[in-house]
Amino acid sequence: MMVIDVWAQHPTSRFINHPCFDSLKRWIGQSTQDLEIPLGATVTAMESGGVKKALLAAWYGPQGDLISNEEVKDCIDEHPDLFAGLASVDLRDPVKAVKTLRKYVTQHDFKGLRIVQWLWEKPCTDPLYYPLLAECVLLDVPVCLQVGLTGPLCTSNTGLPSHIERIALDFPQLKIVCGHIGAPWQAEMIAYARKFPNVYIDTSAYLPKRYPQELVEYMKKDGKKKVMYGSNFPMLLPVKIMAQLEALELDEETRRCFLYENAQRVFKL
Repeated sequence: MMVIDVWAQHPTSRFINHPCFDSLKRWIGQSTQDLEIPLGATVTAMESGGVKKALLAAWYGPQGDLISNEEVKDCIDEHPDLFAGLASVDLRDPVKAVKTLRKYVTQHDFKGLRIVQWLWEKPCTDPLYYPLLAECVLLDVPVCLQVGLTGPLCTSNTGLPSHIERIALDFPQLKIVCGHIGAPWQAEMIAYARKFPNVYIDTSAYLPKRYPQELVEYMKKDGKKKVMYGSNFPMLLPVKIMAQLEALELDEETRRCFLYENAQRVFKL
């Protein structure tokens, strides 16, 4: 079966060795020594997990890019069938940020905008987000946000699901993909996904054995069209996730929707 991974990174050395991830590495049992992952390793990881298309995210924070849009584009240029891009921008320069997003979507076929709110210590309701959210509507691409507890030693307040409600009300046409399930506030996140037709959840950063039961029940019932697969590679290996998928006991339609159909529709893949 086809698999689309909606949250992945090909990590640069400045991304994977950034001090903010030291706590996350300890959490998942990885060494905090300097790491480097060649592009071939990312390709192999995706292919061994059955991934046919991975959305590689650029990352931008107050100190600059951790993964630049051009570095993502380079990965896509080398493997155009496997990879597509999610742009990232400097929130503090709204005019330039909008131009950058527009460039990578219209000229390089990037599929959406990635903002990691805890990097900025600003929730998605901050005024600096709003020009970008409006541009996402005009371009008809999703904004992809982190929701829930942060693994890095950064504030989790920026990922409270209640912030999603505000932007969904202000931008009813905006497609909002909420990564990391929203745990431990998954019940609230599911409620907002039910309430708003354009709010979606992705399962990045969680193995299936750690999916909250509320989420699995939602996927099997009225949330069939609202939940997407994500790995958050290199944090988790797709092959390890796929090995646990059968335990969820998803029917064929739900499995298709989760693994690729929802992502195909929302990201226009």
